[in-house]
Amino acid sequence: MNPETACHVTAKILSAIMLLAMAAHLIRPFGLPGLRRRADFWKLAVIAFVLLAMTIGAQSLLP
Repeated sequence: MNPETACHVTAKILSAIMLLAMAAHLIRPFGLPGLRRRADFWKLAVIAFVLLAMTIGAQSLLP
């Protein structure tokens, strides 16, 4: 598998995991500091956006 394909797969897997985490948090809040209410799922979306941006940024650094 070439590096570009690996980054695309990583981004897709990361997106799927974060979507599942946000859905699970809406059903039952995780209870972690800062994530105690259902309305706090937006924080997971911000984390997902940052992680996805880092993944895509790492892809642009590859030759």
